[in-house]
Amino acid sequence: MDTPAEGRQRTSGTRQRATIMGSVTVPGRPEHVSGTRAFITRTLAGLSGVDCDAATLLTSELVTNAIQHTDSGGPGGTVTVVIIGVPGGILIEVVDDGSAGTPVVKGDLYAAEGHGLFLVQQLAAQWGYLRDPAGTTVWFHLVTADELDGADGPARPDTIDGYLAAATAVAACTPASSPEQMPATSSSQVT
Repeated sequence: MDTPAEGRQRTSGTRQRATIMGSVTVPGRPEHVSGTRAFITRTLAGLSGVDCDAATLLTSELVTNAIQHTDSGGPGGTVTVVIIGVPGGILIEVVDDGSAGTPVVKGDLYAAEGHGLFLVQQLAAQWGYLRDPAGTTVWFHLVTADELDGADGPARPDTIDGYLAAATAVAACTPASSPEQMPATSSSQVT
């Protein structure tokens, strides 16, 4: 008679997996940024505990960066947004057509422009980028409210207004001026 080995048995459903919730590819033109915001809002509408406002804002910033600073903004260029449900949150990827430079977080909070990656750095639990010959993927991870409540360390604000206030306060008190001062979750250098 065969008996299962103790401790080796797997039961289905005990391990959560990542799920692609949706993706959209838009022309690399400024008038299409609003379409990506609507896509994020629609896709995340039924998902409990995820800050849809933060996801929408950060995606909009990254799509705008892709259009302004990469080949995606040129003739025939495109930007792709992918939303992935992961255990305890979501991962959003913005894929562009590539550029000569790498994503850079601006260190000057009072500059008239260039706050997109700074917002991503402040609002996301983690973020980074991957480059290959086809382009650059900038990604960020937002955790659910349940994960925030149970997390060790300082609590993150619950609303986008709270996020912006916290980001402004942190930047005013401890402006990052060198890569050594950047959080470990960042993949970019400060200029």
